[in-house]
Amino acid sequence: MMRINRFMAQAGVAARRKCDELISAGKVKVNGEVIDKLGLMIDEERDHVEVNGKSLNRVLEFTYILLNKPVETITSVEDQHKRKTVVELIETSQRIFPVGRLDYNTTGVLLLTDDGDLTNRLIHPRFKAPKVYHVLLDRRIKPIDLHRFKNGIELEGKKTLPCKIRELRVVDNCSFMEIELREGRKRQIRMMFEELGYDVENLDRVSFAGLSYSGLKRGQWRYLTHEEVEGLKKL
Repeated sequence: MMRINRFMAQAGVAARRKCDELISAGKVKVNGEVIDKLGLMIDEERDHVEVNGKSLNRVLEFTYILLNKPVETITSVEDQHKRKTVVELIETSQRIFPVGRLDYNTTGVLLLTDDGDLTNRLIHPRFKAPKVYHVLLDRRIKPIDLHRFKNGIELEGKKTLPCKIRELRVVDNCSFMEIELREGRKRQIRMMFEELGYDVENLDRVSFAGLSYSGLKRGQWRYLTHEEVEGLKKL
């Protein structure tokens, strides 16, 4: 037996919270009957589940893909403005979706999978999966601002978690930084620098949950190894 939202997530519909929203909206049927009860337990081998009229199949093997995201791509399965999505860059018959988000003009490591359970854990704040970024600023950073990053910055009424930050080098009198976060608010790095009066010229995620894009050019992707998948699950 399994909770309905977990079954939907494993079938590649969405993360569990979004699955709960679909259930509440009356878009889910079990054995032909519309359900609206969150937390419903089903028999994943016998019960028939439909979402928006489409039957879901039990997934026995999951797909795990690492993409080196290029600029001007949307971290989504589809885009109403017809912009290129990260899913369009990957040749697979599986219905995969991104784990978390990278901004339109942010590059770097992006994980895509149909494993809803793992997705839910990696993006949940409680698990604090490490994310490492390289950032090019519009000028040199002040030492006092490095201190502020390490102790948390007030954003929209809530202080960010302390993070690791260091200046790697100076490029044309501009700081090239490395930052490690263990939370993932929307546009967080750009907003933190904006709060202190800096503009981000370039933002690249070089590592996510211990995975890097080493060996992959922008726009290229590969399947995760068995060892990498096991490492994510242990994390």
